[in-house]
Amino acid sequence: MGGPAYDCLTNPLGAVRFSFVNALSSGYDPSSSVGKDWGVVDLFRHYFSDESAISQVPILDSSSIKWIQPKTLVRFRGMIQDMLGNEFYAGAYKDGSTWKTNKYSDVSESPEGSSSEMQVWERRLLYCVPVPGQNQWTECSSEELKNRFLNLDGQNREKRVRGDEEMTDSMDLNNAEAGLNGSPFKRMKAGEATSSASESQVLGTNGVPLCSAIPPATSTDSLPCLVKIYDSPESELKLNDVVEFVGVLTFDPNAMMDVDDENSDDLSEAESVQMPSGKVPRLHCLVHRKLETQHFLHGSSLLTEPKSPQIFREIRESLMKYLTGLLGNDHIAAQFLLLHLLSKVHGRVDNVAVGKLSLNLIHLNKESMSIFGTKLSYALKSLLPFTQSIPLTIEYLNTASLGPKKDYSINRLVPGVLQIADGTHLILDETELQPGTLNSVGVENAKLLKNLLECQKVEYDFQYYKMEMATDVQMLIFSEGKSNIMPADLVLPFQPSQLNSLEVITPETAEAWRCYLATCKSLSHSIGQDLQQVVENDLVAARQTDRSLGSQDLSRLLTMARMMSVSYGETTLSLEHWQMVLELERLRKERLK
Repeated sequence: MGGPAYDCLTNPLGAVRFSFVNALSSGYDPSSSVGKDWGVVDLFRHYFSDESAISQVPILDSSSIKWIQPKTLVRFRGMIQDMLGNEFYAGAYKDGSTWKTNKYSDVSESPEGSSSEMQVWERRLLYCVPVPGQNQWTECSSEELKNRFLNLDGQNREKRVRGDEEMTDSMDLNNAEAGLNGSPFKRMKAGEATSSASESQVLGTNGVPLCSAIPPATSTDSLPCLVKIYDSPESELKLNDVVEFVGVLTFDPNAMMDVDDENSDDLSEAESVQMPSGKVPRLHCLVHRKLETQHFLHGSSLLTEPKSPQIFREIRESLMKYLTGLLGNDHIAAQFLLLHLLSKVHGRVDNVAVGKLSLNLIHLNKESMSIFGTKLSYALKSLLPFTQSIPLTIEYLNTASLGPKKDYSINRLVPGVLQIADGTHLILDETELQPGTLNSVGVENAKLLKNLLECQKVEYDFQYYKMEMATDVQMLIFSEGKSNIMPADLVLPFQPSQLNSLEVITPETAEAWRCYLATCKSLSHSIGQDLQQVVENDLVAARQTDRSLGSQDLSRLLTMARMMSVSYGETTLSLEHWQMVLELERLRKERLK
């Protein structure tokens, strides 16, 4: 008996056909199934149940598309930018008395002659792009993936049986070990946050990191992808979700725009969504998963292994030292910045996004922004997976397209700057704002930004109506005085005492900080019954002392308390951390006097 008839990685369509034949022998009827899954999804889910198997699948991007072969298995990590509706295709047909399938393929094959029995099935189309603002440290080396894939492909090609007719029930589900990186915390001890490593080993020097942000999704260098979805409920995926799709690649960069093929599917993509296959590859999705921040980390031990509070304290201390140095030894600003970086929307009550914590650093002008703002911006790119920056100038507001709009002439959603993924960090620089007049576009853009900041919602213009989409974006504002355009949750005067040279950070330390931030954000939190009364009494006392405090101010204090607790790796508020929050708030108000 020969080896396996296919392997899931380099011959996924062989796996599809193999499982289809098995399903037919078990009573599967294509004429009444309406294309329902016959076991393909479970087959690939089982194959990818081990994370090391997923790591063997090459990631599709503008670099790897040059060497990845069509009809092989690929991963595409991106954001759903548009949902193009459904398309019909010839899913199965009879060749004589034998049923065959075209599922997970672009071209529908069928024998010549009108007597062929054909079943028309349906699939969904998603237009996906690289996540806007995705930073390069989140990506695997294209050369490393290429070598890994080509080596594995060569091994599997020797094992593979050439013809489908030689298929056997034996299936090779042995996964090649990818070897995820070990724990970053085992390589980092307290006090080792900085190093004198050589320039080739460090994250960045002279204020400029070696890994900078990749071009935005609108760049000609980024690679969009048309993903075709099968056997998945419509409610499972929504606009702006960040998803990893694993499926069969169909792509021909040499394909002509208009090819007359008698075997082509007459029920192919509607004209309104046609895109040249040589420019926009197709991915026929077999399995998919929504991605969180931890999926972009190269080491995720803190997310999967229990850690003592001491580990959190050590990493927190090293990160705080780094942030304080960036901010000219302004320790208070560094404390508020850390709480801001750990914030996320964890609930909504009416129109209030619970958990958001926007920060406005004031007393920054053009000169200080070019020093501290630039350093901080680079540092955040090195720590967070998605970062974006917006210059708040009259010219920009009057000309930019911030909100997404539907263009019915091409039946496409035209993206705006604010169509970004949850978890994105957004810097708004108001230091170059000059007196001027906003036109109608500028007024609308200012409203969009303010609504995003206050409600964590972005308005989409569908021409005949407008719809708000909920989002979760961290917003950091730099300005000379308190921003009137962007009324942040926290306003803090920035008071640096000296200009520090940028510390050299080793990759291991940066990786530990990234895991720390992602883990803290993922922690649940509660206030124990023994402390609830203390917190309530303190809030009542604060309101009696300052009558200007509103419900939003009190809610902000509770959010800060949550962030303070999780920053130490704790899920229940302690009296110590609550008092730390009250003291930080007192110091902030003193600066505002």
